[in-house]
Amino acid sequence: MLDQRLQHATAVAPATIANVAVGFDILGFSLSEIDGATGLSDRVRVERVKTPGVHLVEISGDDALIQELPDDPEANTATAGLVQMAIDKKLDFGLEVRVFKGVPTSRGLGGAASSAVAAVVAASAVLDVPLSLPERFKYALLGETLAAGQPHGDNVAPAMLGGLILVRSMDPFDVVRIPVPHDFGAVVVVPEHAVDVRLSRAQLNEMLPLKAHVAQSANLAGFITGCFRDDRELITRSLHDLVVEPQRAPTIPGFAGVKQAALDAGALGVSISGAGPTLFALHDFRARKASIAGAMLQAFEDAGVNARAFHSPVNGLGAHIIERGPIL
Repeated sequence: MLDQRLQHATAVAPATIANVAVGFDILGFSLSEIDGATGLSDRVRVERVKTPGVHLVEISGDDALIQELPDDPEANTATAGLVQMAIDKKLDFGLEVRVFKGVPTSRGLGGAASSAVAAVVAASAVLDVPLSLPERFKYALLGETLAAGQPHGDNVAPAMLGGLILVRSMDPFDVVRIPVPHDFGAVVVVPEHAVDVRLSRAQLNEMLPLKAHVAQSANLAGFITGCFRDDRELITRSLHDLVVEPQRAPTIPGFAGVKQAALDAGALGVSISGAGPTLFALHDFRARKASIAGAMLQAFEDAGVNARAFHSPVNGLGAHIIERGPIL
């Protein structure tokens, strides 16, 4: 039998929208390509080498994205999980890693998860025995935890699997793909300023009134039910964050105006992606994505904020191998 191991592999993993308003730390969806436009994603190339250990030999991408990224494998979100994996698996060979950053960090787009997932998927492809899905999730989660200070899978799971994902449990691993109406898309508007994820999480009030918990639970159930039933009106009624959005909105200049502008332009719902400052607006075929994007950008401009707009299907692709080289 021919040896099917790979000497090197390159994986790509998308940016993600975390929380999706009603599912703090448990809901997320992946961003992808549409209309020929390149989606936000990270690429990681992993190669088997003789020297044991994980060797981070290159970090490339826009200078603004990579200037503060550490080159220590244990401190970099792309490779922290690989370091632990190499120890757990007692690898007698090394992994040489090259990272290309396309997802901005500290923008609420899952930049840490994107590179961590791409690295784990590429590394799995060059192992003698590929990692199981729970193992890939576990090691990628180490990179996300390094960035956020706490483990949460709502970026890692959709970046790895694609689409809209519910993380029912991280340990044991239990995730559920939520069906998405085929014509659902998201306008994603990214302001130029960064947000410290660790600080943003630390500032959240962990005490939740029972009334708010009940209402938020009803919204989460309504949103997921609406997705399964393709009930757009139920989705619209349910997509309201009563817990985290009110705490984070004041940190985003112009938030209220941008959200209202998107709703006036036909969005089904608008909220903050992850810790922000990125906002996402869900829409279907009845709304014009260009009008929503234009309205949101104008509202940010009126608030004195520069921003960029992207568009993606909600049911985007997950991480996958885009290049591979077999051992000769």
